[in-house]
Amino acid sequence: MKLYLNEISSATSRVRIALALKELTVEVQSVGILGAEAESRQAAYRNINPQGLVPALLTDNGVLVTQSLAIIEYLDELQPEPALLPRTLEERAQARSIALAIASEIHAFVTPRIALHLGASFGADADTIAGWNRHWIKEGMAAVEHRIAGGRRGDFAVGDQPSVADIFLFPQSVSARRLGLDLAQWPNIAEIVTNLEAIPAFAENAPAPRK
Repeated sequence: MKLYLNEISSATSRVRIALALKELTVEVQSVGILGAEAESRQAAYRNINPQGLVPALLTDNGVLVTQSLAIIEYLDELQPEPALLPRTLEERAQARSIALAIASEIHAFVTPRIALHLGASFGADADTIAGWNRHWIKEGMAAVEHRIAGGRRGDFAVGDQPSVADIFLFPQSVSARRLGLDLAQWPNIAEIVTNLEAIPAFAENAPAPRK
């Protein structure tokens, strides 16, 4: 398998964590994602992934799988152990719900292409964009904290084993801290992140800082 990625990407981090938990190795190809002339915006990569996003996984059968949740669920079905979804129907739905809340309601607002559009169309400078990012992360993480607190039983977001919910929560929490947000305002998230930091698959595959 071949993974198109960028190490600063939270979405890439999710897939790298899943691969590490599964002890799967893949060929990797880095794709630049920052700036108007980024490699991800060029025809060569758009011919591979028309969305121009990372990560994207080329399977051994030559099928391209895009979107981190789809990639992670593909890996979970390809190699079922350790399972990345909890056992019961309700817990699996809860784990997916948390993952999607992060991917769709937080991360989608704070990507490089959103920052580029804010700057190009509205003249937003770096400080304004950082404020925009903090706003959406704070609003989204508060909702996720509420969801977790309402039914948490165990050391992680859903139960006693890391799941897809934690795989999405961890990179977003790292990004939040880098923007100066104190995780202590979300006590369940803060505790879960501390637990996840003790697991090498998470700690070693956090999104890299932007240079």
